[in-house]
Amino acid sequence: MSLWRMIFTNLRRHRVRTAIGATGIALGVATMLSVVGLLGGAVKMFERILRSDSEMVVFEKSVSDLFFSNVPVDVVAELEKQPFVKEAQPVLFSIIAAPDRPVVTCFGIRATDGRLRKGEWLQGSAVAFRDDGEGVVLGERASDFLNAKVGGTIELGQGIYPVAGVVRLENGFENGGVFMPLLACQKAFHKEGVCSVVTVALAPGHESSEVKAWMAEKHPKLTALENEEFSRSYSQFKIMKTTAWVVGGCAFLLGGLSVTNTMILSVFSRIKEIAIARVCGFSRCQVAMMIFGESLLVSAIGTVAGWGLSAGGLRLLKAVPDLQGYIEPNIGWQEVSGAMALAALTALAGAMYPAWYAARLKPAQALRFE
Repeated sequence: MSLWRMIFTNLRRHRVRTAIGATGIALGVATMLSVVGLLGGAVKMFERILRSDSEMVVFEKSVSDLFFSNVPVDVVAELEKQPFVKEAQPVLFSIIAAPDRPVVTCFGIRATDGRLRKGEWLQGSAVAFRDDGEGVVLGERASDFLNAKVGGTIELGQGIYPVAGVVRLENGFENGGVFMPLLACQKAFHKEGVCSVVTVALAPGHESSEVKAWMAEKHPKLTALENEEFSRSYSQFKIMKTTAWVVGGCAFLLGGLSVTNTMILSVFSRIKEIAIARVCGFSRCQVAMMIFGESLLVSAIGTVAGWGLSAGGLRLLKAVPDLQGYIEPNIGWQEVSGAMALAALTALAGAMYPAWYAARLKPAQALRFE
């Protein structure tokens, strides 16, 4: 009997034990891919908030969070005069409290910002959102939980603002947020003359390096990064991604213990079979390879099952009405490849001791084992 045939036969004969080991790996894969996918989707949604048809973002150096960044609004006018800039838009991020809602995300923008134009206007129109006014536009979900409509008012923080419109947006953060005219937002949060970031769209034929050089010369306390650069360097994104991989790694440790337990039981339940295989000519290396092969096959079954579980679970979450727009799973080949590699390493590590024990068995002693 060939080595691989013995591997398949052994797993088929012990279906329950095989299922237990594969389940441990499946739960580890599902947990890691789900957490990585959810957090990766959240990062992508926040990235889209920053981009808004732009290639670069300008913010204050050495800030841990964009909510603490202060960029003088005068920089926007200076940037728009440069030949390498097509458009520059200031954005002020804030967190505000509303009745029965302790946290509401607020976006201070200018009327010329393209964010609202992309949405589907359910009530009101973009004309009502003016730079010199105080009328706010609510995302559809914000309108629901704030119970506000056009023509009414809402209480936000220490002020009361008229509702100028309700718009449906694809991005969950924006769809559950409040858009205020930049001047009104600055006044409400005592941020006169500043914004959190400036998004920059490059003029055709120009490079991001020109913006970076100009910013370093004219405003050394600020920094300009391409969107991809910002995503890689932003500390909050790094923390979220690291957390996802740590949680997934812990889940894989539990899966590894399950595989180890399964393979140990498998070895001890068929010591005489292993001894007979040795007598029939199997070398120590072949015995060890048989145990490793069984563990890898169990891991492969668990990886496929875990991939399916995570994909199905994320699809169900995305379909929940209250979570639509907030759940945007982002599972790419990088995440799947990482899960497969971790599953394989977990399987090899889990089978190391059982394989070592099986390879050291002496046929004469093993045949007398009870």
